[in-house]
Amino acid sequence: MAEARYSDDQLTAGRRLFSAPASFRLGVAKLEQLPPLKGTEVAFAGRSNVGKSSLINALTGVKGLARASNTPGRTRELNFFDVDGRITLVDMPGYGYAKAPKAEVKQWQDVLKGYLRGRPGLTRVFVLIDARHGVKSEDKEMFDMLDETAVAYQLVLTKTDKIKPKELAEVTAQTQALIKTRAAALPSFFATSSETLGGMDELRAEIAGLIR
Repeated sequence: MAEARYSDDQLTAGRRLFSAPASFRLGVAKLEQLPPLKGTEVAFAGRSNVGKSSLINALTGVKGLARASNTPGRTRELNFFDVDGRITLVDMPGYGYAKAPKAEVKQWQDVLKGYLRGRPGLTRVFVLIDARHGVKSEDKEMFDMLDETAVAYQLVLTKTDKIKPKELAEVTAQTQALIKTRAAALPSFFATSSETLGGMDELRAEIAGLIR
């Protein structure tokens, strides 16, 4: 199991960063609307209903900062959030929801590819994986896109409180084996729960360590 490990100083730096004010900056539907870079930029990707909004709210401690749609696959913007003017968090639209019209899906695939290819200040993408289901084919398509665009990414298991320890051990072993085969994937990953806040301090420490 290769969960990321941090010193007390790193954990403290992460808590301090995310105790600062966090706010919604803007939503972007087209590449030409992308805002200027502000601080270090990291993005969160994942299948619809994987818990991206909940994770961002748990990270920042601001309830309702990122709003989840009641209908899976309805979020169709890159949502930018500012943390203390030092970190920009980008909530990417959920992927893998088949009920969206094909033309709309293609449009958003083009936007996501354009963002990943043309955002030189993007430091890291965190790809969220529902621990109850493990890595799916749609996730592998996202890995392919990230490998192709040479954007460093790190996996985050979500909803780990929803499964038994034995099941969690199995999914973490599978995750570790998979990321070893991926060109742009970092070898360590996070096991988190937005409900219990498990793993949040470690993820905060990782993000704080990315600040230039």
